[in-house]
Amino acid sequence: MKHFEKSVYQLIVETSTNLPVDVRKAIKRAKSKENEGTRASLSLSTISNNISMAETNISPICQDTGMPTFIVHTPVGANQIEMKKDILSAINRATQNSKLRPNSVDSLTGENSGDNIGEGTPVIHFEQWEKNDIDIRLILKGGGCENKNIQYSLPMELEGLGKAGRDLDGIRKCILHSVYQAQGQGCSAGFIGVGIGGDRTTGYELAKKQLFREVYDINPNPDLQKLEEYVMKNANKLGIGTMGFGGEVTLLGCKVGVMNRLPASFFVSVAYNCWAFRRLGVLIDSTSGEINEWIYDKGSDDKTNDANQNKVVSDKGNHSSDQKKVVLQAPITEEQIRDLKVGDVVIINGAIHTGRDALHKYLMESESPVDLNGGIIYHCGPVMAKVDNEYVVKAAGPTTSIREEPYQGDIIKKFGIRAVIGKGGMGAKTLSALKEHGGVYLNAIGGAAQYYAESIKKVDSVDFLEFGIPEAMWHLQVEGFAAIVTMDAHGNSLHADVEKSSLEKLAQFKESVF
Repeated sequence: MKHFEKSVYQLIVETSTNLPVDVRKAIKRAKSKENEGTRASLSLSTISNNISMAETNISPICQDTGMPTFIVHTPVGANQIEMKKDILSAINRATQNSKLRPNSVDSLTGENSGDNIGEGTPVIHFEQWEKNDIDIRLILKGGGCENKNIQYSLPMELEGLGKAGRDLDGIRKCILHSVYQAQGQGCSAGFIGVGIGGDRTTGYELAKKQLFREVYDINPNPDLQKLEEYVMKNANKLGIGTMGFGGEVTLLGCKVGVMNRLPASFFVSVAYNCWAFRRLGVLIDSTSGEINEWIYDKGSDDKTNDANQNKVVSDKGNHSSDQKKVVLQAPITEEQIRDLKVGDVVIINGAIHTGRDALHKYLMESESPVDLNGGIIYHCGPVMAKVDNEYVVKAAGPTTSIREEPYQGDIIKKFGIRAVIGKGGMGAKTLSALKEHGGVYLNAIGGAAQYYAESIKKVDSVDFLEFGIPEAMWHLQVEGFAAIVTMDAHGNSLHADVEKSSLEKLAQFKESVF
């Protein structure tokens, strides 16, 4: 198949940069349900703008291009060995062209392969079928939402919901709990695939396969159809909202599948996917390797931008009449930080420094290569490209911050950091350090990689490239970088408030329904 590698490459590029129409419609529908001017509404406006920017720029929608997972149906007799070689070649090429971020890391050494190829990467599932075309589907599911996957073993006790038994009602409770536990850390509003039964491995596989279904399809199993409809109606009553800011829409889609199990085991597996639901597919001619048809509609003539597209939040905010907007020039003073409170909009100009897991571990044991006093750490693993021998940021949204909770408080104190930017919030240890030292946590819009890349005007330098591009410490100059204070220097945390409120709302679903 002369053109197979080229077709797979095209599939990868489109999946990374161009959301399918059904996902766009779900996001647009969500925005229509939010009150105008709230954090949720304007966050969804930012998301919609980011989607259009990614399509126009042909750049990744989200900087975390995830674990590429292919499901390939082939005619009987097709050479799967050669097809795999072409898929790996296409993955490599897409990575070198900055359509994918290099995400394949050796689990023992931490070394990044640099090309998204390694043991188990990418994931490719081959299945034969009695048709002449090749059906190849791809999902790019990022690490932040992957970390919010969860598996339940029934019967069990669930926080807020009580006992979940081995029946449809127990399954219902597990699904609602899975949405609650994700909060905003998986870049809500999100989508979930649910696998009932199987063993621990096949249960998760079944859950992930549900994410290949169309958002608005109807489950052929009447019981599962009823369950999906129930979840979509009631999960949005939890009030978690976009990015965990609170709001009317927390879940954009729920798809459930079932398989047989062992008598001793009853697993309910949930695959959580962020709003940046990147999955596409193609039918390929098995003789030429050329694309015959796109399986999902991609792109949209109905652009979802609006007048608020360049705002992250409004001055009204959610349930706040005294929210303010503050422009900060790095380095920042303690006095400026103490004047901020939860809900304030911050516009940052000047230097920021990226830092993820590898850097935080390093800084616990060593000194920083740059002065961080009064500085800003951005939890981000950007997609970078070299243009005329200089690095250019191609995508740069926030990563999930809670992973740095064991380190962040100590690093704030050690280096005099005044602001931490990320998504999903952090815990009690970080909150205590912010209060003691005088710092804030700023929540950026998860997945809005093009939106934030536009505010990065220059790459000053980079340290620790040996950690790999996502984990390196990039020193950036930004202008107009907008985020919202969700943890302040006075001991307040929007994330803790939303989690407490949503747990109280979860309890209303304790009684049996099915």
